[in-house]
Amino acid sequence: MRTAGAGFRNLRADFPLLAANPGLVYLDSAATSQKPGVVLDALRTYYETVNANPHRGAYKLSGAATEAYHGARAEIARFLGAADVDSLLFTRGTTEAVNLLATGWGVPHVHRGDRIVVTRLEHHANFVPWQQLARAVGAEFRICELTKDGRVDLDQLRLLVTANTKVVAFGHVSNALGTINDVREIVKIAHAIGAVAFCDGAQGAPHLRVAFDDLGVDAYAFSGHKMLGPMGIGGVIVRRRVLETMHPYQFGGDMIEFVFDGDTTWNVPPHKFEAGTPNVEGAVGLAAAVQYLDALGMDAVRAHEVALTRYAMEQLAAIEGLQLYGPHEADARSGVVSFNLDDIHPHDLSTMLDVDGVCVRAGHHCAQPLMRAIHQSATVRASFYVYNTEADVDALVESLQKAKTRFHAHA
Repeated sequence: MRTAGAGFRNLRADFPLLAANPGLVYLDSAATSQKPGVVLDALRTYYETVNANPHRGAYKLSGAATEAYHGARAEIARFLGAADVDSLLFTRGTTEAVNLLATGWGVPHVHRGDRIVVTRLEHHANFVPWQQLARAVGAEFRICELTKDGRVDLDQLRLLVTANTKVVAFGHVSNALGTINDVREIVKIAHAIGAVAFCDGAQGAPHLRVAFDDLGVDAYAFSGHKMLGPMGIGGVIVRRRVLETMHPYQFGGDMIEFVFDGDTTWNVPPHKFEAGTPNVEGAVGLAAAVQYLDALGMDAVRAHEVALTRYAMEQLAAIEGLQLYGPHEADARSGVVSFNLDDIHPHDLSTMLDVDGVCVRAGHHCAQPLMRAIHQSATVRASFYVYNTEADVDALVESLQKAKTRFHAHA
């Protein structure tokens, strides 16, 4: 495993897919990251040496699987700065985690006449579950708008968060613009009137140092596959005083304590919220991923992405007809750059870049309310991670220039 001292320029060799495709320029890490060899090795080793159903078997192999599962939980909780290990609930990812919060916490706590506040930056996974909760219980659903450069308007948020507000749900980082939110200030606004503050960390945990115990949020959700881990594993850390008031929303498996003819009692957290056979190999793979990130150093990861984003914004801004969206300063963003070029549809532009082996995302990025706010149906999004370099940015810029020339030659 490489360390931060080795620099980031040779990390591509740690990622088998990238190493096997030297011409590939992968700029879609906000959708999913590539996986280092150490994660793939951990998955293979688990299946070759440990695989069994945890919690249920009275034999050594099942015990080893149980130990691997909860050992991974402890490793991931440590990485995210949570001392209360059993407050980390594994889910399939951020989407399931937010649905768990909206149902398991929201249904028993939010009632007719209460208010739910989200922001215009949210992707659908942190927007629709709260919207639907409001519809189901008769609560008021309010959206905090943005400043002109794509930040949450904190002055408006202070007006929206009133005495009847039960929850403020917001993302750590925008998946579409890369905007980094002021988490502590949003928490301060929510807590001032006794509302809970739920943070969607899908785009935060992979790129920023998360110190859950110091951050102040009541829950922090994340996805493993965006932070070098496998797909199908993620979770949410929930402050104990909130966790103890949540109801389970899926039933079966080890979340059950006793089943009587007319009623059932529940196991303690985290089991209470992890119905069915758990994704042990996913947890083990994600633990390997956070160890890899730890070895790089999250401060070094952040510095690398700021430098790369600044370089990308400078190079892209020099292309005539290119419109950038989001904050103007690189250090106010994660490694996400969203743009449109002339009147070329983002889907067409993405397809033209793919001809040169440049992988970017085009579309509304599961953030249709945000797209309406910036008066676009779609954008092109380039997103960077630890394995990207300035050479990848140069390849993007060169391919954009070629696409521009080709498009206008046939227009």
